Amino acid sequence: MRFDFFRRASEGAGAETDASTQPEAGCEGHLAYAMLLDAQRRVIGYRMAWRAAGAASDASGAAGVKALMDTLAMHLNPGDEGWLLGSQLLFVDVTVDALFQSELQSLPPQQVVLCMRADELMDADLRSILLFLREQGFGFMQCAGTVLPEDPELRSIVTHLEVGANDVDTVARLRQDAQLGHPPVEPVASRVEDWIEFDACASRRVNVFIDGAFRNPPVLETEDALQPESLLIVQLMQMLQRNEDLRVIEAALKHDAALTYRLLRYINSPAVGMAVEIHSLRHAVAMLGYSPLYRWLSLLLATSNKAGSPYMMKKAILRGRFVELVGQGMLPASEADNLFVAGMFSLLDQLLGVSMEGVLRKVQLTEAVQQAILSRGGLYGPFVALAESCELDDGQAARLSEALFLSPAQVNAAQLSALVWAQGASPAASEQ
Repeated sequence: MRFDFFRRASEGAGAETDASTQPEAGCEGHLAYAMLLDAQRRVIGYRMAWRAAGAASDASGAAGVKALMDTLAMHLNPGDEGWLLGSQLLFVDVTVDALFQSELQSLPPQQVVLCMRADELMDADLRSILLFLREQGFGFMQCAGTVLPEDPELRSIVTHLEVGANDVDTVARLRQDAQLGHPPVEPVASRVEDWIEFDACASRRVNVFIDGAFRNPPVLETEDALQPESLLIVQLMQMLQRNEDLRVIEAALKHDAALTYRLLRYINSPAVGMAVEIHSLRHAVAMLGYSPLYRWLSLLLATSNKAGSPYMMKKAILRGRFVELVGQGMLPASEADNLFVAGMFSLLDQLLGVSMEGVLRKVQLTEAVQQAILSRGGLYGPFVALAESCELDDGQAARLSEALFLSPAQVNAAQLSALVWAQGASPAASEQ
């Protein structure tokens, strides 16, 4: 059963948490998010929701929004570090009570869009607080209604409008209103059923919220569909697994100067965090060792499909990092790179456009990693299953995290830390 991302509450059972990392007693729950994609399928923002543990009620809904804001501020806007998601926007579904909560001020107004129903935005009693928050820089997305307020003052509050995937007339009206001098209102589509509807939105320059259930079109069944760069990366990974002589590995890498550049540029990126600049593969191995280098090659493999979707690349990187983070402290440090690979490679067929069986015939992985990828079994499988459940928002995250002795607060921290890490983790991003 699929759960609607945009509902305000959800069922589920939470695990015990450390009070120092969970916002408030009685508000235990899990984060859920959808990605905001532009016409090029690039992730430009997120829509966050809170899945409170236990039976939902109006009171727990208000408390849940508070818990969500506390959690977001703690991990995305901590102290002197500032906003860690860069230029990306954060859409947050809020209740009327949330507008008066001090926790709202812990988020950067220019990066936050508050999502509210049309009747709430048009409530005369709320006008003063809405105008105050808009003046501070907060955006507002009007949900559940395509007719904007007639009152110019109220209309000026709305910065985004939730539209249907096929709502051509509303999008055209917004564009026309902007040309007539009205404050611009950005249409944003939600509940898009498939990539065909997504492309229809993209053709009208409408950004789209995508949930974790979205997949790329069916993959090819032939293993020969791997692109030349992908094949070379696979060859290098196999050499590392066999602990072949470094000179042989260097010779193979020299066949592709562009790949060498991408690898070294990535290893020197902030995401890797090396203290010194790496100038050669030999230097990289000396500083990192074979196992971490295998990890970075696996990330390059995931982003080597030139026709691949930036959305799928970001999703794979996020999953790999999340799986790695939730497994830290539970498995030996030597397993960290395998956790990352297991998480990311569980989406490799979608990234490369090749069946998983075809990929595994080319890429020699350990039995534990293969079990995690194919059946969510083995040593790493439960961590991959938890990542998948969080993405799908299927109501199973509480049960799966409890089985791993992970608190909701730990899972939420890992999700948000992965979002931050992924900002500069893509090899493509490191080249810009």
